[in-house]
Amino acid sequence: MCAQEPANPGNDPRTANDRDHFDSAELSDVLHHYDLKAILSAREFRRGSRRSAKLLIRTAEGAYLLKRRAPGRDDPARVAFAHELLMHLRSKQFPAPAPIMTRDAGDTFVRRGDRIYELLEFVDGEHYDATLESTQSAGRFLAGFHHALADFSAVHEPRRRGLPLEQLVLRELNEIPTTISSHDSVVGKQAELLSCTQELYERYEEAAGVIRAAGGEGWPAEIVHGDWHPGNMLFKDHRVCAVLDFDSVGRLPRVLDVATGMLQFSILRAGDQPESWPDFFDSTRMRRFLMGYESAVALGAAPKGALVELMIESLIANSVHPVATTGSLGALPGFGVLQMVRRKVRWLVQNGEMLRRWISGSA
Repeated sequence: MCAQEPANPGNDPRTANDRDHFDSAELSDVLHHYDLKAILSAREFRRGSRRSAKLLIRTAEGAYLLKRRAPGRDDPARVAFAHELLMHLRSKQFPAPAPIMTRDAGDTFVRRGDRIYELLEFVDGEHYDATLESTQSAGRFLAGFHHALADFSAVHEPRRRGLPLEQLVLRELNEIPTTISSHDSVVGKQAELLSCTQELYERYEEAAGVIRAAGGEGWPAEIVHGDWHPGNMLFKDHRVCAVLDFDSVGRLPRVLDVATGMLQFSILRAGDQPESWPDFFDSTRMRRFLMGYESAVALGAAPKGALVELMIESLIANSVHPVATTGSLGALPGFGVLQMVRRKVRWLVQNGEMLRRWISGSA
């Protein structure tokens, strides 16, 4: 399987002062490329990645979200691919925001220097309320997303690049004790940090081995969202009304989206720091998400049998990458995140047989 930049598990904690912003000259230059009528208001939109400046613009004709792509998510081919995918989804009546065409011939994004900007239709809706109805709807809409893209072909297909995911994650786990050893949260606890990363390394290798034995390397690479979590969708009356953030779309086995969704819709948080988050998951929500998906699309026996290991892989990979590269996960200190991930991985391992029993009979 080929690596893509792992997504941030859950919403990205942040403050108003540590986000990227537009400057006035940049904003004027970018908006000049779009034919917007009579802007009524414009305000910073403080959700999602802190490295991606966003502006909510309201006009007499509607509302739009202007976005500067975050570094690492701003390859022009990937952006063009995501926009083709959005237009295809909309042609299938799937609830996704429309990319707005520029005044330039046939373009749906603006290049300014080495930065990429896009203007998307803004969709109003309610945030995830953690009910079982909303959770099951999220699973069912993931199946609808996969089904809608079954016949999708893109002009701008991005090339796969980078190390295989397993090699990348294991390399980053080895690098973490060096990259964050001087952080305040680690001082005096270097031995514990080394023990934590070593355990995550071993758990990741074990999970990867189970997936290989299940034939994972031969599972077809199809279109995946890559970041199917509660912060990337809106709801109305406990039903998904919009799916957002297509920065991570690519071609990988679809079961990876399912595993990510099961994980993200069942993870539990308590307080602002990962040390206070519980070890366990909401297994009822985890099951409802899978039931929602399989009410429309049946998973094969082999991918379904490896879902616990795929969740372990997803939890480790999506946390390790930002810690290895920045020392933190959003505003959360990296060491605390790794300790929390270790506790949650242990819960998945210890409860693996129970989870496999209900997974096997979930449909």
